[in-house]
Amino acid sequence: MTRKLSAFSCAALAAFMAVVSVAQKTVWRQATPAELAAVLPSRAPVGSEHIEIEMRTASGIVDNQGRYIAGVVMITAGYSAEGKYSHFLVVQVPVRIGGVKLKPGEYVFGWTRADSGDALHVHFNVATTEQLVGTTDAHWIAGSARVESLRIWPPGEKALIQIGRFGIPYKLGND
Repeated sequence: MTRKLSAFSCAALAAFMAVVSVAQKTVWRQATPAELAAVLPSRAPVGSEHIEIEMRTASGIVDNQGRYIAGVVMITAGYSAEGKYSHFLVVQVPVRIGGVKLKPGEYVFGWTRADSGDALHVHFNVATTEQLVGTTDAHWIAGSARVESLRIWPPGEKALIQIGRFGIPYKLGND
């Protein structure tokens, strides 16, 4: 009888652990303005400078473990970053944006318009060293009526980083 009770207890515990494991699936949602203010610096560290940001343009996502991907427009006028970078990005999980793999860290990115006009060439750099990580293209979002300075969509909705009317798909993880 004790063996049956012990076997039943082990089976019940295993079933419970399986349910808990499924319940702990990572879920991403849009970050609130207060959460963004807590994770983004008031001045972005770019090279040796600390550049002002425009907090009203901040956008980001957060998972149920408190990890963020968040960005904001920088006010680069008068700084050496002027014309090179436009946005600051905090990444707390590995992510592939277009073809660019980013490890957790802080990045800056800027863009130039493609000759065709239907894409932006976007370059990502490590914020503190300004070392180039990679480049990718943002493409015109079909049917997009709303222009966004920056919007990071949760992966369940679009898995897209929107700049103006252009978007770059992203994928979370080490893929």
